[in-house]
Amino acid sequence: MKIQGAVLEEVGRERPYQDSKPLHILELELDEPRSSEILVKIEAAGICHSDLSVVDGVRVRPVPMLLGHEACGIVEKLGSSVSDLSVGDRVVMTFSPRCENCTGCLSAGKTSCRKGTKVNGAGELLLGGSRLSFQGNSIYHHLGVSGFATHAVVDRSSVVKVPSSVPPQVGALLGCAILTGGGAILNSVDVSRLESLSVVGVGGVGLAAIITAKAMGVPKVFAIDNNEIKLEIARKLGATVALFPSEAIANEISSELVLEAAGSSLAIETAVKLTAPGGNTVLTGLTAPNVEVNFSPLKLVGESRKITGSYLGSSLPSRDIPFFIDLWKSGKLPIESLISNVITLDDINYGMENLASGQALRQVILL
Repeated sequence: MKIQGAVLEEVGRERPYQDSKPLHILELELDEPRSSEILVKIEAAGICHSDLSVVDGVRVRPVPMLLGHEACGIVEKLGSSVSDLSVGDRVVMTFSPRCENCTGCLSAGKTSCRKGTKVNGAGELLLGGSRLSFQGNSIYHHLGVSGFATHAVVDRSSVVKVPSSVPPQVGALLGCAILTGGGAILNSVDVSRLESLSVVGVGGVGLAAIITAKAMGVPKVFAIDNNEIKLEIARKLGATVALFPSEAIANEISSELVLEAAGSSLAIETAVKLTAPGGNTVLTGLTAPNVEVNFSPLKLVGESRKITGSYLGSSLPSRDIPFFIDLWKSGKLPIESLISNVITLDDINYGMENLASGQALRQVILL
């Protein structure tokens, strides 16, 4: 079938992106879903730093690639072996396809599926290869989703069914921002015993962590960022205190759990410094491959502290998305507050520039 999608043909174009236009809206050919796959009509897709990191070359991916990994839509067709979904179901799409057989899949979300990670890196779906083409040439998939499009074919394991009462823009953010930020808290500690949390980097993922912490009753939540606009938003969303990194260090802020959500050496080093003895620094931001950080191993050993990596919030989407939906339904988790802009697919390059310049939180494309 013919679809419209935003394709990245060349990595590393100069900013501003609305002028250099790294993404082009093309009419593509989308193949039928194979046995364990489904066809989804995309309703909404969020623009995330993981998309930007492909555009600017920080994350190396094959091109040409149809971007987008955080989306929500309606099932239009089922593969022959898919029996637990129906046409018309609303689904949240996640970038974590799972074979359900490897050690990663058996880790309850602590590590990713080995096969899923491999095919994501190759720009393919779990069953192998691409379902996308342009003028006879294959187009790579982004993290098994490719959500910046009118339709997508994805593996059944890349989606979670949600109630029809969940708006598409809320559903889209459940697939990455909420799972990554909120999941990193939910799956790192016993939140009922958590007295304080610091979040370093309050973009979409960091703010998702803040609203999750407030929803779950964490008494003290500190927001740390270089951007005063984002700090003000964090205050409005319930952060107890919002500070620049230098201020947080000077004030000797100390938390038993510190979540890093910026993907920079400064953010990581700041997060480690703000972690209390016996506490845990959780890294969720994706850095460039050559980024190095400096910290004292003696402090880690002498104070019994830990540094933990958390990919997609160490979440199991099928387990954790329903939990976050219940929080949202109760009025405790204001997911809509993370949306700074609603745009169309034609505005995708403006959206990338807004994100790169630090002017946006989560922008949602409505299709």
